[in-house]
Amino acid sequence: MTFKEIEQFDPISACEGVAGDGCGGGRIFFTDKDSLKVYDPTTKKVFTLLEDMQNPKELSKKGCLLFFTCEEKNMTYDLSKMSLI
Repeated sequence: MTFKEIEQFDPISACEGVAGDGCGGGRIFFTDKDSLKVYDPTTKKVFTLLEDMQNPKELSKKGCLLFFTCEEKNMTYDLSKMSLI
């Protein structure tokens, strides 16, 4: 799947995990209408990490942490714990 194919999910924001930077290297993370998802190019599957989010946007990643904004509130998702922190 490419970024172009991910556009069919109507992503609000997307970023790619860099191999060797911690968790999720090589995967593409993106926010959808009300969820945070990840595409794994190895398995060619999309997985949902979080649902019922309120207006997710501005996604970025550093190491094992995903940073995004929901309803004007900054939030962090820890990939090593698979949960919000």
